[in-house]
Amino acid sequence: MTSPNRRPAVRHRIGHLVGAYGLLALTVLLFAAFSLTLPDTFPTLDNISAVLSNQSIPAMLALGATIPIATGKFDLSIGYGLGLAHVVMMRLLVAGHWPWPAACLVVVLGGAAVGAVNGAVVEFARIDSFIATLGTGSIMYAFTGWITGGARIVPGPGGLPAGFTALYDSRFLGLPVSAFYVLALTAVLWLLLERLPLGRYLYVIGSNTRAADLVGIPSRRYVTGAFTASGLVVGLAGVLLAAQQQTGNPSVGMDYLLPAFVGALLGSTAIRPGRANALGTLVAVTVLAIGLAGIGQLGARFWVTPMFNGATLLIAVGLAGYAARRQLRHGAGL
Repeated sequence: MTSPNRRPAVRHRIGHLVGAYGLLALTVLLFAAFSLTLPDTFPTLDNISAVLSNQSIPAMLALGATIPIATGKFDLSIGYGLGLAHVVMMRLLVAGHWPWPAACLVVVLGGAAVGAVNGAVVEFARIDSFIATLGTGSIMYAFTGWITGGARIVPGPGGLPAGFTALYDSRFLGLPVSAFYVLALTAVLWLLLERLPLGRYLYVIGSNTRAADLVGIPSRRYVTGAFTASGLVVGLAGVLLAAQQQTGNPSVGMDYLLPAFVGALLGSTAIRPGRANALGTLVAVTVLAIGLAGIGQLGARFWVTPMFNGATLLIAVGLAGYAARRQLRHGAGL
């Protein structure tokens, strides 16, 4: 017979398991449900490959957004940054005739530089991250329009270099290589956030900036670094987007903003509830990918996707807030 003193501990343990791994269980249940409903199309290797390929860029953006969120900041410029990065990549290849490795390096480093500017505006100009990154994002969108003249950048008859398009089109172990980029990025962020002092500093800053300053953590430097890392990831995603679409579309970036934040915020309710974490983001992106693929194959109308993303974002924000409050109550012994 369980003693009364042990019941709260048992309930807390069950609650922790549900909170940490509930989203992972939902992933398995969703896949099983759609596989039973659509046995001829959904659980096939072709469908899995298509889902992994289509969701690799949103997943990378979600992981990039996770880094500033760990510090309590939000980078709303990632959609604009993605659009700018991929049109710059196309411009360098098509009009500048740059070697594609050099163009990739410039775009990735340029993304990191833009992220550093975001961090400086937020930390040194003391502007709220929502407003600051929305402003810098609008400036990026203006540069995107200036570079493209509002028109698509289309390669000539020879197309793009085969080595460049292979960055996205190649396969490894029978799966799209882009999926392995996502796994590698997840592993790097997991190591940085969960196993190194850097991650602990970012989480302390995110929970209480004043306390971080009092214990000697240079919060401005680390927050600026978090935005820089986010910009670098956006640059990488821009390179992959250019390799995927093989045209420069000046308006495509904003389509990725909402899915990225849904994944990052929903991910903060899984694995490590109450804090942004790489594994949680990966699980959240997987749930979204399975859900979108399933409802798409069921014949959902075009407006269902934005409705799904918007509703999931509201749920994600609510769950993230609940997880944070629950963690505070447990820490206070309530």
